Amino acid sequence: MPVADFRALMSAFPTGVAVVTTYGADGRPRGLTCSSLASVTADPPTLSVCLTTRGETLRALRAYGAFAVNLLHHGGQRAAEVFARPAANRFAEVEWCPSPDAGLPWLTRDAFAVADCHVSEWAEVGDHTVVMGEVTAVVQESGAPLLYGARGFAVWPGGEVPGPVPAREGVAS
Repeated sequence: MPVADFRALMSAFPTGVAVVTTYGADGRPRGLTCSSLASVTADPPTLSVCLTTRGETLRALRAYGAFAVNLLHHGGQRAAEVFARPAANRFAEVEWCPSPDAGLPWLTRDAFAVADCHVSEWAEVGDHTVVMGEVTAVVQESGAPLLYGARGFAVWPGGEVPGPVPAREGVAS
């Protein structure tokens, strides 16, 4: 099957927009826009992200062993675009801070929810690596999620998703 046909199929499937962040071996933050995010299991709380195997962010994540998933809200389109293109220092173009528990890079202005994750498993599939992360902390505010599909951005039509997420055993908030 031609790659263009597969890409056309997947562009017809709208999805939420996230930025995956971590640190490199040099201590500098790294990150990329990711629309391939999925829940794996609730016990233990685990999610998966798919990252290009040759990418700088995956190399950094392999060395660091932990990452944050920043779910972008309706005002986060610029951040999605910044982290989707090559740039020397993407973090100079957004507001961010280290998370309180794990110290992972959180996008403070563009994300309405963030999860800290510890890598639990890897699987290489074609030119991507599926990274599974056990969620160790979650912070969520109210916000209307940013979506991507049909090669364009949109806002969740249902309005805001409520927050904050209440504390659960095993997952800090």
